[in-house]
Amino acid sequence: MLWSQMHGNESTGTKALFDLFNCFLNTNKEQLQTILDACTLVFIPMLNPDGAEVYTRVNGNNIDLNRDAVDRIAKESKLLRSVLEDFNPQFCFNLHDQRTIFNVENTKNPATISFLAPSEEVTRALTKGRKQTMNVILAMNAVLQKMIPNYIGRYTDEFYPTATGDNFQKLGYNTVLIESGHYPDDYVREVSREYTFYAILQGLYHIAITEDFSEYKDYFTIPNNAKDFYDIIHRYSGEKKDIAYQYKDQIVDGELVSTLVKVEESSLKGKIGHHEIVFES
Repeated sequence: MLWSQMHGNESTGTKALFDLFNCFLNTNKEQLQTILDACTLVFIPMLNPDGAEVYTRVNGNNIDLNRDAVDRIAKESKLLRSVLEDFNPQFCFNLHDQRTIFNVENTKNPATISFLAPSEEVTRALTKGRKQTMNVILAMNAVLQKMIPNYIGRYTDEFYPTATGDNFQKLGYNTVLIESGHYPDDYVREVSREYTFYAILQGLYHIAITEDFSEYKDYFTIPNNAKDFYDIIHRYSGEKKDIAYQYKDQIVDGELVSTLVKVEESSLKGKIGHHEIVFES
């Protein structure tokens, strides 16, 4: 079971799913047929259409669907849970976008794709379900490391008691989180869309051909995400402090507009700008 865009302003996974649909419809590759023969697939390509229309994280009633897994106040949350329980999937794919602030730990590479096998409770115990989820992630990571080595990170496994992935994993539905992130000069995320597609395709293929999902330990060799990036940094050679900026995206008069917003930061030591401008005194 795969769903995307539970946050309306995170559309990369949705685009990648339609790339997958196009492949299923228009090609007869053996790997694709293997998936269709072995798996029953259920897709919700856009869980939050109201948020997508106005480019907001929340839905039309100002509810963050990814923090509504327990209370299920939103209709969209009720629908997702209903489909989950009716279908009873062995694996779930929860598709999100992550901000441009993330890099692969100990590198200056943006985290173009990040994976997570969500925790089921605060101790982050390695349950059987989490290990199986990690096994699928390892297969996806192995493919992407050949394509964009050192641009793949591991999202924090801090337990969020009201989050969708954490609760679905806790309920026994193995849930792979894919976070589509930034790639150099790819603010429209067409590059990360491509690698999100490859990740999904490989994940499904691995599930289709695999009987034993017990191997998991190398999951912890995937570097953590770090938060060292800003979109733009102005560097000054004198005593003047460096200044960082982040893009803020919003709909204005029906158009998506990106505006640079200054970030209040006491020190930018060790931080990286996707673009840096140096001003000589």
